Amino acid sequence: MDKPVCAQKAPIKVDLEPGQYWWCSCGLSSKQPFCDGSHKGTEFTPQVIKVEAAQTMWLCACKQTQKAPLCDGAHKAL
Repeated sequence: MDKPVCAQKAPIKVDLEPGQYWWCSCGLSSKQPFCDGSHKGTEFTPQVIKVEAAQTMWLCACKQTQKAPLCDGAHKAL
């Protein structure tokens, strides 16, 4: 698997509390946009998101963003 799987062609809005989260970079997780360990055995690794204050984020679900884990609109070209 050399390219991530497109989980969906739109970002996912998440309201995050302070803490640490792991964004799925492979697209295989059943808990999108977060990692569930499905990347094991692939070259992909999840990306840490450190949240210091409660906030809303739009996380990439197509896995084509150049600003991971945030959506940069790359899904519009799919």
